[in-house]
Amino acid sequence: MADWGPVVVAVVLFVLLMPGLLIQIPGRNKVVEFGNMQTSGLSILVHTIIYFGLLTIFLIAIGVHIYTG
Repeated sequence: MADWGPVVVAVVLFVLLMPGLLIQIPGRNKVVEFGNMQTSGLSILVHTIIYFGLLTIFLIAIGVHIYTG
């Protein structure tokens, strides 16, 4: 049996937390910008830290598992 939980959680979080796609923290002109399709180095760093934190919470603290037969 393969555990697909970590893979699914990582892919979903990666897509949702891409800087500039849905939200960008910090934005170029404001603290938070929505759907501007631009990014910066600081924004990439902030989104990486948020991604790592959420991934750690979902995989270690909550223990998300999806098993396939």
